[in-house]
Amino acid sequence: MGGLAYAHLETKLFTVRDVTVPVLPPGARDLRVLHVSDLHLVPSQQRKIAWVHALGDLEPDLVVNTGDNMAHRDALAPLLSALEPLLERAPGMFVMGSNDYYAPQPKNPARYLLPDARSPLTSSPPTLPAAELAAAFSRAGWVDLTNRRDSLRVGGVQLDLVGVDDPHLDRDVFPEPGTTGSTSDVPTLRLGVTHAPYRRVLDAMHADGADAVLAGHTHGGQLCVPGFGALVTNCDLDRGRAKGLHGWPGARPDEPGGEGSTWLHVSAGAGTSPYAPFRFACRPEATLLTLTAR
Repeated sequence: MGGLAYAHLETKLFTVRDVTVPVLPPGARDLRVLHVSDLHLVPSQQRKIAWVHALGDLEPDLVVNTGDNMAHRDALAPLLSALEPLLERAPGMFVMGSNDYYAPQPKNPARYLLPDARSPLTSSPPTLPAAELAAAFSRAGWVDLTNRRDSLRVGGVQLDLVGVDDPHLDRDVFPEPGTTGSTSDVPTLRLGVTHAPYRRVLDAMHADGADAVLAGHTHGGQLCVPGFGALVTNCDLDRGRAKGLHGWPGARPDEPGGEGSTWLHVSAGAGTSPYAPFRFACRPEATLLTLTAR
């Protein structure tokens, strides 16, 4: 099989990664968090729709959606159908990515090798139904973290939450500190959520006291070199953190030198732009994070 043909096939080799994160307060029971990101759904992707629908069988305690759900104007209905088991059964939270607001457009892939791969908006790209998507998620009880704070109690753990709108579009406004409903009689986890893991956002969440941050956007590099990893991240995050579980700004908190770090999980996502339907050494994914006591 030719390399290009395989890279197209890999976009359909969906997988669920299992990761354990020792981040909960002592005495807390485990929490199963499903991290879904970068679906970039178009209505014709029946295999992807079926795979997302089946994620409900994992029965997570919590769902975190870090944006870039749609890649077509007519993707909203099939997207909500795919996510229906999760929306019906699990509490969740979400932030938006650029491909929730705007449809993808053709671009020169060499741009991704530049220090800043963003194209100037010289024309108005087609808009996507982001407001309708946010309303549907909110009706299901998922917490909207678009430049705001909130709180949620799941499995006996109080979650103090902070999120931002898409930093890739410079829509992020870090919310001021404030009361999020924490109580002193339950263990507390401080969680940050962003679509694109730009350093300014990670630094702000780390300074804010986040125990863990979840992000997407990078596609894990999308086209990776075996033994080397990602070539690009499409933001100012270093290539070594393009996907998976890491620490920020230093090593992982459970490794030497990581004592002051925040846990950082970056999802490689489950889709691509329809104009670049290729992945190599970077299978499309969702992640089931098992949060355990420190």
